[in-house]
Amino acid sequence: QVTLVESGGGSVQAGESLRLSCAASGYTYNSNSMGWFRQAPGKEREGVALISTRASYTRYADSVKGRFTISMADAKNTLYLQMNSPKPEDTGMYYCAAGPILALAAYEYNYWGQGTQVTVSS
Repeated sequence: QVTLVESGGGSVQAGESLRLSCAASGYTYNSNSMGWFRQAPGKEREGVALISTRASYTRYADSVKGRFTISMADAKNTLYLQMNSPKPEDTGMYYCAAGPILALAAYEYNYWGQGTQVTVSS
């Protein structure tokens, strides 16, 4: 069982940086990928960024490329999402997830955190 707990969300002005954290615990042996997803009211959950737990590999959604950075602590127990130059359209509930496949598709992930709210105002 893998437990994921997000933190760091809040309300910021557009352009004000924010860093999300996700504390991971439990048996992560089969979790080749850890990712950040977000969901705005009335919209589907979408992949934001992922990182391989076994190699130096990251992938980003086009909408955040160049602004957000995903990283992981050396001990593989904490996942981060550095959000620079956030925009109002980045508003949503942000979820941390772990799964076996390197894909920005929510259905590929079998462990999820409870989410942390990010609100970006203009």
